[in-house]
Amino acid sequence: MRFGIQIETQFGFSFDDVRQIARDAEQGGFEAMWVCDHFFLDANSTKTNCLEAWTLLAALTQTTKTLRLGTLVSCQSYRNPALLAKTAASLDHMSGGRIDFGIGAGWKEIEYRAYGYKFPAPDVRVDQLVDTIEICRRMWTEEKATYEGKHYRIEDAQCAPKPVQTPLPMWIAGAKPRLMRVVAKYADAVNVGGFPSPDRYAEAMRDLEAACTKIGRDPSAILRSAFMFMMVAERRSQLDEMVAEHAARAKVSPDAWLARRAHVPIGTPDQVIEKLRAYAELGVGYVIPVFPYGREREMVRVLAERVIPATRAA
Repeated sequence: MRFGIQIETQFGFSFDDVRQIARDAEQGGFEAMWVCDHFFLDANSTKTNCLEAWTLLAALTQTTKTLRLGTLVSCQSYRNPALLAKTAASLDHMSGGRIDFGIGAGWKEIEYRAYGYKFPAPDVRVDQLVDTIEICRRMWTEEKATYEGKHYRIEDAQCAPKPVQTPLPMWIAGAKPRLMRVVAKYADAVNVGGFPSPDRYAEAMRDLEAACTKIGRDPSAILRSAFMFMMVAERRSQLDEMVAEHAARAKVSPDAWLARRAHVPIGTPDQVIEKLRAYAELGVGYVIPVFPYGREREMVRVLAERVIPATRAA
């Protein structure tokens, strides 16, 4: 099992925070750092940092050496698709071929409204996602790319330099059947977000397998990844303290908070490893945890020392 780490920039990270976590992750055997593509957390987060995703990745290309870098995931609505393709290709060069291109249909309505974007129906956003993927693929491979989609178009669009990687890995996020059909057609990797339980993950994979069968693609050609909350501590007292903090914020008891997250990898290293086995049995080969804000560096260390070696040996 391979591991990345997710940075939810909307939680308030400074660039120095992210740079230090990236350094620790790179040294600790993590494969990649992923960043979300959001502009702010909520209606009341006016003083909470939220670094722009692609700007942050550009800086990280120069402060890391081996760590892969990606968006989990870019919202197709937030940037002109041709410009997004150009940005990703440029960063692939700046990083020496270390970019993973994560893309999704978009969902956070409050951001759309605040930044002046229209927020169309889900089916329209999926159609826009398909147009975006088609434009990116063409611009990364053709000298002059032309495409006329339902929502986006390009004409003789140039993108030089091309990505270092051929192809530049395409990660698509989603869980619903229509998105699984998009994954089946275009993706190198699928990410099921929303902290899915093993049962929910299995349901999404059944939809993906059906979509692959329909178009004659081997579903095993698509890397399966899962985005999940993770809380790990070597001592039970540390774990109890963190659980109590989160339960207090949610205004519930620690037992009630844990009961709602029975499938989530929360516990000692051995307990986390055991919960990850349920996902490994579903074919998950890549885990992208998001850790409690402010605890990232200590959890990177624990995973590097206790969890990652054990999952690789299994």
